[in-house]
Amino acid sequence: MPLTMAERRYIFAPEERPLFPGAPYSPRLSAGSRCGYALSGVVLALASGLGNALITTNLYVIAGNMGLYVAEANLLLAIFVAFNATANLLLVKARIQFGIPACMHAILGALILGEGIALVYPSLGTTILARAISGVASGGLTTMGLYSFFQVFPARLRPMAVIVGFSLPQLAVPIARLVPVEAVALEHWAGVHRMELALALAAWALTTLLPLPPTDRTKVFQPLDALTIALALAAMLLGCTGLAFGRFYWWTDTPWLGWMFAGALLLLGLVFAVEDRRTQPLLQVRWFGTADVLLIAGISLVVRIALTEQTYAAVGLLSLGGLTNDQLHGLFAVVLLAMIGGIAVAAWLARPDRLLPMMLGSALVIALGAWLDTHATSDTRATQLYLSQSLLGIGTTLFLGPALLFGIARVLERGPTHLVSFVVLFSTTQNLGGLAGAALLGSIQTIRTRVHAEALADAMPVGNPLAGQRIAVDATQIAAQLPDAAAAAAQARARLGGALQTQANVLAFNDTFWVVTLLALGLAVFLAAVILVREGRRRRAARLVGAAP
Repeated sequence: MPLTMAERRYIFAPEERPLFPGAPYSPRLSAGSRCGYALSGVVLALASGLGNALITTNLYVIAGNMGLYVAEANLLLAIFVAFNATANLLLVKARIQFGIPACMHAILGALILGEGIALVYPSLGTTILARAISGVASGGLTTMGLYSFFQVFPARLRPMAVIVGFSLPQLAVPIARLVPVEAVALEHWAGVHRMELALALAAWALTTLLPLPPTDRTKVFQPLDALTIALALAAMLLGCTGLAFGRFYWWTDTPWLGWMFAGALLLLGLVFAVEDRRTQPLLQVRWFGTADVLLIAGISLVVRIALTEQTYAAVGLLSLGGLTNDQLHGLFAVVLLAMIGGIAVAAWLARPDRLLPMMLGSALVIALGAWLDTHATSDTRATQLYLSQSLLGIGTTLFLGPALLFGIARVLERGPTHLVSFVVLFSTTQNLGGLAGAALLGSIQTIRTRVHAEALADAMPVGNPLAGQRIAVDATQIAAQLPDAAAAAAQARARLGGALQTQANVLAFNDTFWVVTLLALGLAVFLAAVILVREGRRRRAARLVGAAP
């Protein structure tokens, strides 16, 4: 489609053309414009993830405020992840066909409308609607933030723009931990809706005052795209809901969980069957089976699972000790600073030949952080986790940007038709990895708690003199407020049982830290092997070239 009259006033140089269809041009800009785009990028990054982060970090409190079981509240996380993972099936082509301004206004308009409805008519139904819209909007806002940083950095520093633009949304989790609980949990989550609404309005204002440069537009949508998107969304809804519910209803006790996963696999198989037979597919199914794509998908999924150590296991351990979210502000302020430092280091180090070594370094950093947590006790407090959780934060930022750059390089080798496939694959691994990580670590923690509780009970049988002494001391203390000797003795025994259960939970959390440590170390060994194999091939190729006449 032709440019508008205003857009024709600037003649774009060849090096200012976009890397991908649907991306904006990158013209020469003044320092003031670059600062404006930097501000816009930061706001878009926060708008893309802060709302979901607020729900994730305060789920237990908010569930109680709405009168929901925690398992029911987890449905909101599943809805967000499912819509977010499939959003780019629609949004990438939408930007190519309709342009960035139209897509941006549609995304932000829908988000503003959804949050407004949830505020005016607070209920579980309107909250689900808002989470679905937020999931779609998050996929678009993340990309728009990335495009904004393309305008901040010159073309030669575009890898730095990718790392900064894609890593900033990860700051939403520590920032959400710094928000007081009472600011989000009252009045059916009104605080969450208000914050998302405010960020959406701010993003609308900034992108209207300082719109992104134009992009080339062409007609790309086909009728079968709608079928692919519908099938993929249904598959993700079933799979994500199963992952969100599994550890609460328990995997082997709930037959309908198995049917949900079976349905998800069937629908996903239909997606692949449809796409594999199209002349102009939305997803390059056969490309998914190539070595490089399997490598980046597997690594991304494993790292994302490992990183749930911070959002689930470490916070769960501290919550077991009676700490609330408001008492973790210091810890996550340190994590936030560490992640900002990690983004700066990753942006400075990123080069095409360093991407796999940086991912290897990320795996080692995550393994070290998780290993430090394996020594936790029931007396562990937030200050003792500053170092380990900072390492996990740094590991997050050292991985995500290089992994995205590695995938983009593979897309550039194949051509723009593979862009949708990569974006969908990467966003799916990140979203599903988060849910799968919580499900995996939560299940391991539950199983190991039972094992440790039985072991502790066996080690302290009835008649054990130490147990009897502990019960007698506690009964004496309780008797001061409860004259009934039998009732005091019963409460003393219950107190001992509670102490044993707490200790079993702590030991189980240590087991989950060990799982993450071994998972990250295994990934590091695998990456080291991949690097050595690639280096060997490069040297053999260089020798063959040198030996050629």
